[in-house]
Amino acid sequence: MYFITGPSEVLAVTGYGIPDIKVAKKTWIWLGQKFTRVDISPVNYTFEVQAMSAEKLPFILPAVFTIGLRVDCEENMLKYAKLISPHDMLSNHVTELVHGVIEGETLVLAASMTMEQIFKGTKEFKKEVFDKVQLELDQFGLHIYNANVKQLDDVREHEYVSYYYPF
Repeated sequence: MYFITGPSEVLAVTGYGIPDIKVAKKTWIWLGQKFTRVDISPVNYTFEVQAMSAEKLPFILPAVFTIGLRVDCEENMLKYAKLISPHDMLSNHVTELVHGVIEGETLVLAASMTMEQIFKGTKEFKKEVFDKVQLELDQFGLHIYNANVKQLDDVREHEYVSYYYPF
């Protein structure tokens, strides 16, 4: 049978005549082959990462990341089909994976900087978080389409951010 996907889907095909996995928008499916439709629509993930600066001052970094499959790279499509496609992009598995990467990279970066450096170089801090998270997501074939890091906020019972950097 000949299959054609919708605009936000690809087919992941395995089985007879395919050594590993084949990703395509349209293809023939022969006897002895299996296929899965993979949704490639980007998804928004909203997080509030609790981080700590080099001076051990806690703060909250609210962020929204739009993450999806990078469709212009065959290698990324194969990684995604193998590692992520068995799960829905909104599943707990994928959400926890993305959250873990974002939180881990943010914590490491924030711990290496003082609050003064974080506030004075807010654009650089955001860019570095974006770059480090993208590097980790590349392993799964995922791509950050957009990232918005909002204004830093205080952790409950700590008022450093609002006291020294009122906006």
